Amino acid sequence: MNDREKQFLEELKAAKIPQADVDETAAVLGSCSDISDTLGNPLVTHEEKRAVIAKLFPESMQKPLMNAVRSGLVEKLPEIMELYTDFLIEQEGSIRASVRYVTPLTELQQADLRKFIIEKFGKNDVSVEYIRDPDIIGGFILNAGDIEYDKSYRTSLRALRETLHGKAAELAERGQEGTAPSGDIISVLRSEVRDFDVKSGATETGFIVRIGDGIASVRGMNSVMYGELVEFETGIRGIVQNLEENSVGVVLLGDDHGLTEGSSVIRTGKRAGVGVSDELLGRVVDALGAPIDGLGSIKAEDYFPIEREAPGVIERKPVNVPLQTGILAIDSMFPIGRGQRELIIGDRQTGKTSIALDTIINQKDKDVICIYVAIGQKSSTVAQVVNTLKKYGAMDYSVVVCASASDPAPFQYIAPYSGTAMAEYFMSKGRDVLIVYDDLSKHAVAYRAMSLLLHRPPGREAYPGDVFYLHSRLLERSSRLDDEHGGGSLTALPIIETLAGDISAYIPTNVISITDGQIFLESELFNSGLRPAVNYGLSVSRVGGAAQTKAMKKAAGNLRIDLAQFKEMEIFTQFSSELDQATTDLLAHGHMLTELLKQPLYNPLPHYEQVILLYAAQHELFKGIPLKELREYRTELMNYIRTYGQDIIEEIEDKKVLTDDLAERIERIVTAFEE
Repeated sequence: MNDREKQFLEELKAAKIPQADVDETAAVLGSCSDISDTLGNPLVTHEEKRAVIAKLFPESMQKPLMNAVRSGLVEKLPEIMELYTDFLIEQEGSIRASVRYVTPLTELQQADLRKFIIEKFGKNDVSVEYIRDPDIIGGFILNAGDIEYDKSYRTSLRALRETLHGKAAELAERGQEGTAPSGDIISVLRSEVRDFDVKSGATETGFIVRIGDGIASVRGMNSVMYGELVEFETGIRGIVQNLEENSVGVVLLGDDHGLTEGSSVIRTGKRAGVGVSDELLGRVVDALGAPIDGLGSIKAEDYFPIEREAPGVIERKPVNVPLQTGILAIDSMFPIGRGQRELIIGDRQTGKTSIALDTIINQKDKDVICIYVAIGQKSSTVAQVVNTLKKYGAMDYSVVVCASASDPAPFQYIAPYSGTAMAEYFMSKGRDVLIVYDDLSKHAVAYRAMSLLLHRPPGREAYPGDVFYLHSRLLERSSRLDDEHGGGSLTALPIIETLAGDISAYIPTNVISITDGQIFLESELFNSGLRPAVNYGLSVSRVGGAAQTKAMKKAAGNLRIDLAQFKEMEIFTQFSSELDQATTDLLAHGHMLTELLKQPLYNPLPHYEQVILLYAAQHELFKGIPLKELREYRTELMNYIRTYGQDIIEEIEDKKVLTDDLAERIERIVTAFEE
C-alpha cells in the first residue's frame, strides 16, 4: 500500500464506519462497474460525482468516498474496504469462516464446528458461511483465517491417484528387474483405501486479489517465506517474490488460464528447487528440471533448492588446478582454474558462445561435468548447440537447461539458479563441474520485466536496486571446496552481451566486478579474421599463473608483452616506409604469433600441443615460414611429433613441467622436421 491508501484506511478507522455500511458499499461497487468508471472518470465533475454518491451509498460512507475520488483511489476501494473489514473483525475478537459441503451439516455439527473454530483461533465469536459445492464430491472444506482444512473426497482421490501412479511406476520398474512380488499391487491398494478417509489435513491458504502478466497479488498466507513455492487451484505453481504488509507478490511458473480474482492459493512449505540425479546427464531440461527432449522422464534422487547460500571462506581452498579450454590464446594468457568465475564479454556475433562450447568439448575424458544454461535464446539456437555437443560426444557428460525467449520472464529468471542447483548436486559428490550462463544480459532484462510487474521501484536504466545482488548471489556459489567438504569444484563462465563494445554499461560493470577476470571479444578483430577475437589488452584473469601448469607458464613466457609491443609498434609504423631490422623482426614475430593464435571452431588443442607450439614460437623456431603456410606447417609438425616424439608428449602430460632437457628435445625434433 502506498501512503495515500494507508491514509484513506486510517480515515475509515477513525470514522468507525459500521460493517453493514461497508458491505453495502462493496455490493454496490461490485454489482455495476459503470459506477466505478463514473467515479474515476476525470471528465465527470465533482458535483456530478457527489450526486451519484449521495444517491447510491450509505450516509456514513459518502464523505470517505468523495475523499477517495479526489485522491484517485476509486480502483483501490474494494481492496481497502477488505482491509478495513479485517480490522473490524480483529477489533471485535471474531473470525470469519466458510464451509464448502455436499451434504448439509446438521445443527449439532454446525455447533461443534463453531466451537472448534473459536477454540482453535482463540476468538470470542465466529461467523460461518455455508456454501454448497458438488465439485468436492463428498466431505467438506473449512476455510478460517489463513488455514484451510481439506477433508474433501476430491482431494483424497487426487492424492490416492498420485500415490497409485507412483507405486505402479515403481512396481513396473521392479517387475522389469524380475523382483516384484505378485501380491504387491493388492497390498498397496488395501493400504491406500484403508487410509482414504484419514488422508488430508490443514494447509495455510490465501486468495488472489489481482492477477495479470504472469504476476499474482495474493492476500492471506501470513507465514509464507520469500522464495517459497505456492500452488494455485488450477495446479500450476508460483514463487513468492514480494512480501508486503497486506499481500504477497507471486510469479507464476506457467499459464494463468483459469485463475481469477478470488482463486485460492495454498502453501507448499518448501522453497523452489529442482529434482536432481545422475540421469540428468545427456538431457535437455527446462528451468524446473522437467525434460523437454522427448527422451522420457528423469527420476530424481534428491531435491536441491535453486537459491542456496554460497560456501564460506573456511570451506574453500585455493584455485590452482587448471581447467583447460583448449583455446591457445586463453590457456596461455588468461588461464582459468577450477572454481574460478571468468566472464566472456563482447558484442553479439563475436564468438562468445563458441568459446564456451569449445571449453565444454575440451572436457572430454577429463572427468568434468558440464552444464549449459540457455537464457532468452531462440529454441532453434539451443537445438544447434545440442546438436554440436552431440556431434563431438560432449552430451554424455553435459546437461542443457533451456529457458527460451518464448518462455515467461519467471522461467528465464530461475533458469541459471536451477542450473547451479544441478551443478551443486554433482559438486556435493566430489565432482568438478563447469557451468555456462548464456547469457546474463538477457537474465537481467527478464528480472527487470518481472520486477516492474511486481511494482518494485526502478533505478538506473529501469533495473531494480538489487540487480547487482541478482548476479552476485548466483556467481558466489562457484568455488573449489576443501577435502572435508567433498573436494568438488564449480567453475562458472558467465556470458554478457555488450552494445557497441561498451563495457562501462550498468550490467557489464556489475558482472565484471563480481567475476575473477574477463575475456573481452571485439567485433573489429572478429571481422578482420582474428578468431577467437580476444582483445589481449582488456582481457585478464585474476587467478593468473596459479591456474597454469609449470610447462604452460614457461612455454608462454612473455607472450602478452610481445603481443602488446607488436600492437603498439604496428600502429606506430603503419605510415612508415623505411624500418630498421629490429623493428622488422618485432613486427614479423608479432604477425607470426597472431597467426598462431588463430583457431578454427570446435577444434580445442590438447595441453601438450599448446606447450610445444608456444615454445617453438617463442624461440623463433617458426622464423622464415610464410604466414599463409603456418597453419598447414604446424599441423604437419604435430603429426610428425605424434609419430616420432611420443616420449615428449608423455613427459609433458605426466609431469606438466618443461625442463631444460625436454626443451632441448623439442628444439631437436622441430629442427629434424624442418630438415
